[in-house]
Amino acid sequence: MTDEWKAPEADEAGEERKSWKLLEKTLLAGVQEQRRARLWGIFFKLLTFIYLFGILFLFTPLMDVDKAASRSGSHTALVEVRGVIADQEPASADNIVKSLREAFKDPKTKAVVMRVNSPGGSPVQAGYVYDEIRRLRAEYPAIKLYAVIADLGASGAYYIASAADEIYADKASLVGSIGVTAAGYGFVGAMDKLGVERRTYTAGEHKAFLDPFSPQKPEETAFWQGVLDTTHRQFIAMVKQGRGERLKDKDHPELFSGLIWSGEQAKELGLVDGLGSASYVAREIVGERELVDFTVQESPFDRFSKRIGASVAERLALYMGFQGPSLR
Repeated sequence: MTDEWKAPEADEAGEERKSWKLLEKTLLAGVQEQRRARLWGIFFKLLTFIYLFGILFLFTPLMDVDKAASRSGSHTALVEVRGVIADQEPASADNIVKSLREAFKDPKTKAVVMRVNSPGGSPVQAGYVYDEIRRLRAEYPAIKLYAVIADLGASGAYYIASAADEIYADKASLVGSIGVTAAGYGFVGAMDKLGVERRTYTAGEHKAFLDPFSPQKPEETAFWQGVLDTTHRQFIAMVKQGRGERLKDKDHPELFSGLIWSGEQAKELGLVDGLGSASYVAREIVGERELVDFTVQESPFDRFSKRIGASVAERLALYMGFQGPSLR
């Protein structure tokens, strides 16, 4: 009689185990299906990414062909200087110099217009471009270079423009800012309030003199000011060399003070030769209205690679409050 009562219980336990196994299989199947869906999703996204880049690479040569075709006749060559003048930027010295060389050596180039829209940047990069412009003008004496300032031609951008044969701007353009700056932060007071102690170990008495977490020393501040003053004198000398007697008053007390002028004011001071746009210069000054763009264009892949490979040290230096001398 006991065996008769145990049999139904055993059957119920067996059924329960079967139910749990079925539920387990169902859940595992669901998880596997989700994994497969994710993998297919990643696959299709990757495929789309490759497809889009393929289209970009296919069309880039076609754009180059169109640009070459447009050079079949006489033209005014155009080179853009847009954005901050710095290494690894679109307006780097390498890109600007390469563009200018291509523009000058093209046998159909009647003149070169360098359209500038930049707040300035590295004095080193600007110096490279300035020297190359002077060299190209000597190598191709029959081809004139005109700098045309759009919204902004300040500091290092004006440094570059001053090497041109002539400079043009709009009456409302911002021109000048002939000065040097180096900015940073000091966190010593904040650290004192927080009770944070700075420990710096160096080999070299002044190795950490720009450390924003350490107090400034008068002799180091004077030294750094001397570096900026030297760079400023170099800047002024290059502007005077480029502009020559066209500067109306070389001893103007504020001409090289870092102030920025409107295009109309800049013309009165001799910082620019006339008012007009790039198309105006090509049409009315050069006499060849067709503008052909020789500006180096980075491929989408190059731009993507540079963004990914940006220097961590450079970004960290900016965040920590130090920035080197800048013509901005």
